[in-house]
Order: sequence, then C-alpha cells, then structure tokens
Amino acid sequence: MNPIDIITAYWPRLIDGTLMTIRLTLMGAFIAALVSPWLALVRVNAPIAVQAPIRIYVSFMRGTPLLAQLFLIFYGSGQFRPVLEAWGLWTFFRDPFSCALLAFALNSTAYQTEILRGGILGVPQGEIESAKAIGMNPLQILRRVVAPHAYRIAWPALGNEVILLMKASALASIVTVFDLMGRTRQVFSRTFDFSVYLWAALIYLCLTATFVFLWRLFERWMNHELGLAKTPSAAPQAWETRP
Repeated sequence: MNPIDIITAYWPRLIDGTLMTIRLTLMGAFIAALVSPWLALVRVNAPIAVQAPIRIYVSFMRGTPLLAQLFLIFYGSGQFRPVLEAWGLWTFFRDPFSCALLAFALNSTAYQTEILRGGILGVPQGEIESAKAIGMNPLQILRRVVAPHAYRIAWPALGNEVILLMKASALASIVTVFDLMGRTRQVFSRTFDFSVYLWAALIYLCLTATFVFLWRLFERWMNHELGLAKTPSAAPQAWETRP
C-alpha cells in the first residue's frame, strides 16, 4: 500500500489514537494545574520540615523516567491487590487508562510545582511590600499580586511542560492505552509500511503547533488584561528533557 492508501484505510484508528492522546494530555495537565500551585506555595513559604515530603516527591518524579513510574503504578499496584480491594481502589488501579492518567498527573505535578515555585520567587519583592503597605491581607496579596505575576513569569515554561507531556503520552501504549502511537503500531503490524510512522509524526507536529498557537494567543490576552510587560521566565528547569 502507498502512503495515501494507508491514511485512507486506517484514518479512523489514527483519529481515535489522536483523541486519546489529547484526552490523556489535557486531563493530566489539568489535574497537575489544580494541585501544583498549592505545593509551590508550600515550597516557598513553609518551614523546611513541612517542605521535606514535597521535596522528596518532586525529586523522585523528576529524577526517574516516566516509563518506570508508569510501570510502578500499573504493574506494581497488582502486588497490593488485596489491600486495594479492601480500600475499594482496585477498580481504579486495574484500569490501564486510570493508571496512565495517574502517572502523567503525578509526573506533571512535580514539574509544574517547580516551574511555579520559580515564578513565585520571581515576583518583585517591592510589589509585595507595596501591597502590604496599602493594607492588603495575605490572601489578597496572593490573589492580586503574587499569582498573576507568577503565572505570567511561568507561563512559557508551563506551555513547554504540557508539550513535553503530550509527546511523552506515547509511552501510554506500553500499558495498553491505545493513544496515537499505540494505534500507529497496530497499523504498522498490519501493513508493515513504515510510512505510517511519518503520518503519526505529522499528526504530533500539528497537535504541537496548534497548542503553541493557542497558548501564545492566551499569553497575549493575559498580558493585555494584566497590563504586564514581558519578562523572561524564571523557571529554567522547565526546559529540561524528561529523564
């Protein structure tokens, strides 16, 4: 089969895999976005003893391969099946998608926590002191001063993290979650035509380009709404390659 025939015959499978990739990426990034701001605040403001568990968690998730984390959650949970059944959690851990989503969310939370910690530390101290001087309470300072500036500083790095998560979603096929790469492997096993991987690469490229466009569009809107000048990201660790 020529490349055009392959995409014509198997496009429903590739589209199904693409939707699974988008679902896994967006859900994982969204869960991480809900949790990471609170962990970042603890990392910045809490005593060392309180920070210690978060530091260990972040170091472990950023220092070990995502593939190993996926295996530990999906295959490792089977070692504790009696306990998980007693707690009513086995239904969750026996589902490949749930385990993949948990692994992605935990991994992204660690990265986003460090990115936002850098953003919070990048907020000018003078602006915080000015907010205190006019009588703002800590919650108002967080909501009106720290959070907007921190997200503005961290926004490019957060976008990069979501892109890395999207590309890392190809690992989900290892635990039988048929994302784009999983469907591509299925098609290749039927056709033995390597061009199907080219189509998959082009789909990934389109997904990434679309995401970057929307992310930058939102960034420009945010700059306009907040009236903030462009500042360089204070979170260089976001540009690291995933281990």
